[in-house]
Order: sequence, then C-alpha cells, then structure tokens
Amino acid sequence: MQEIHYVLILIGAFVAMASPGPATLAIASSSMNQGRVQGLALASGILTGSLFWSCSAAFGLGAVLFANAWLFESLRYVGAAYLLFLAYKSCRSAMANKTDENKILAMTEKKQTSLRSAYFRGLAIHLTNPKAILFLGSLFAMGMPRSVSTQGLLSVIVLLTIQSAGINFGYAMLFSNPRIRQGYFKMKRGFDAAFALMFGAAGIKILLSKLAP
Repeated sequence: MQEIHYVLILIGAFVAMASPGPATLAIASSSMNQGRVQGLALASGILTGSLFWSCSAAFGLGAVLFANAWLFESLRYVGAAYLLFLAYKSCRSAMANKTDENKILAMTEKKQTSLRSAYFRGLAIHLTNPKAILFLGSLFAMGMPRSVSTQGLLSVIVLLTIQSAGINFGYAMLFSNPRIRQGYFKMKRGFDAAFALMFGAAGIKILLSKLAP
C-alpha cells in the first residue's frame, strides 16, 4: 500500500462517531436539558478528546499503551465509574417527585452549569474511553502505508477532526431544537430513566469488557 486510504478511514470513523454511545448520550442529555450552548460546550470537550486520541494513534502512543496494559485497565475503571455516576444522576432525576422536579427545572432555567464545566465533562467522557485509541489505531494500520509522512498523518488528523466536529456539533444542534426540548420536558422522567439505563449499560459494558490487546 503506497497511498493513504482516506475513504476507508473516514467511513470507519464516521460509523463509530455517529453510532449511539456515551458521547452521543451525553450530548443529547445536556442539549435537551440545558440548551444549545451547553450542548455545544460539551460537544467541544468530546471533540478535544477525539483530537487527542487521533494524535495519539497517529504518533505512536497507542503502542505505548499496548505495552502497558495497566494503563488500559486504569482508564477502563475510571471511565466505567464516571458513566455509572452519570447513570446515578439520571436515575435520581427520574425518581424525583413532582415538587422536586419543578425545583430542578426552575434551577436549570435560573442557573445553568458553567460552559467550562460542560466542556470538561465532555472531555472526561471521551478521554476515559480507551477503546477510542484501539479503534483509531486499527483504522490507521489498515488505511495508511508504513512509509506515511508526517504531513500525511496530519492530513488524516485534520479530516477526522472536521468530521468529528460536524457529528458532535450536529447532534448538539439537533437535540437542542425547541420542539425536541419541549418534548423532553414533557416526558422528563421517561427520558431520564432511559438515560440512566443507557449510561449504566455503557459503564457496565466497559467495566466487563476485555481491553487488553
């Protein structure tokens, strides 16, 4: 293989990025609950995490992590714990009585989470998912020649970042649509219960999965 297979890399990455997962759930939850600006801030954190893993896969950090399985194990436990914490928060919101729920909604309208906090929440979600570098590492191995130049690596990183931005910001725009938000607040308990189940399932899946190469 003498050329970079951009199509293979971008299609594979698109399927992974656009598929439902912890990042998508977090963007949907934040955008519907706190609005577009909060959703975009969280999506920016996820985008930064995606850029970090892309650079890591391209420039060899993946090989270092492969050689030190304990790093994967540490990230796995931290990531699973954080997703379970998000599941707990969603479950707590779903179980709140009507009075408590009204208070929560009033507080949400009065004082939103800081954009900085939303950004770092998104960053934490993506950085504690070591499967990202496993997937990107396999894509780079299949789609790049051994003699790829630094310029070639950078071109792939830029394209992946642009694609990731389009997907993550697109989800934030979609789920912050006024009609979708209105539907969310009408069925808040049901949505929060669903988020709790999905965050919990994702956390347990990461906790029980085998990440060692």
